[in-house]
Amino acid sequence: MVVISNGEFSNVFVLKQKSITFVLESQILTLMKPTILLVLCTLFFHSYSQDIHFYKNAKGESHICGEFPVDFLEHDQNYNVWFNKNYSELELPKKRLKLKSKLKNTTVDIYLGTWCGDSKKWVPRFVRLWDELGLKRSQLRFIGLYNDNERYKTSPGSEEKGQQIHRVPAFIFKSNNTEYARIVESPKNDLITDVAQIALGYPSIPNYEGANYLFKLLDTASFEDIEKNFNEHYTSIRTKTTTSRELNSLGYVLLRSKRIKEALLCFEVNTYLFRYEPNVYDSYGEALALSGDHLKALNMYKKVIKIDPKNTHAQSQIKNLEAKVSF
Repeated sequence: MVVISNGEFSNVFVLKQKSITFVLESQILTLMKPTILLVLCTLFFHSYSQDIHFYKNAKGESHICGEFPVDFLEHDQNYNVWFNKNYSELELPKKRLKLKSKLKNTTVDIYLGTWCGDSKKWVPRFVRLWDELGLKRSQLRFIGLYNDNERYKTSPGSEEKGQQIHRVPAFIFKSNNTEYARIVESPKNDLITDVAQIALGYPSIPNYEGANYLFKLLDTASFEDIEKNFNEHYTSIRTKTTTSRELNSLGYVLLRSKRIKEALLCFEVNTYLFRYEPNVYDSYGEALALSGDHLKALNMYKKVIKIDPKNTHAQSQIKNLEAKVSF
């Protein structure tokens, strides 16, 4: 049962096939007052609307957070324009893909942001491909994530914990509840090729190898073990990381999740990898200031100025931090 709604009841309701059908005698229907009908509709749809959670961002826009059925994106007026547009824009091969038998026992957890351009583009196209393969939508699980400073890329039920989600959308393919492949943010080749490779047992390495490696390491090893073998891990991260944005984004995911010590390590590694980019010192300085290490934060912002003398944000932070450390 699906309600076309933005969190409130609208004038139109859509019942999917195979839903329960309620039959009323015409005489009874005629006698029922509008208020009684409204109560009846409320009873029918209450559980559905209660299952979907929303939040408003700084712009006042409403977004989904937590688990929800994909049908809602298809029908709700806040989301169906971009969903249906991108669903229809997937270019399918002329020859039908025969991958259903390879994926019939696979489930896919899909972490996305209804605020995210990549999610808007790739999630509908993935659903279209899944439909075309003749697979069941019940094999897909959709989790919307927040995008504010306090809850950055998290969900109300914390479904993302331990899943190393730092970019969205993230498609996690599972067999018997065990991950065996994933697509991070966008396909490595193209969507059809990536899914075909996964189905045939030869998945591509997901995007953001460096961040993926470090995030998994932070989730599975003790901080002491990481520090003990830091040179080995640093070599791996260096060979896998291509731009400063990769670890910078991961650093903020950790920082907003109150994993301060791990965020500081991530930002610090980024300053080693991209020592001539002012933004890596800016981000590290911000994290250090939040952790209470004002002197070290001040030194980071001074490094920003050394590379970019006209950086007004760094200049402002230096004044604030100098006051705190009594310069």
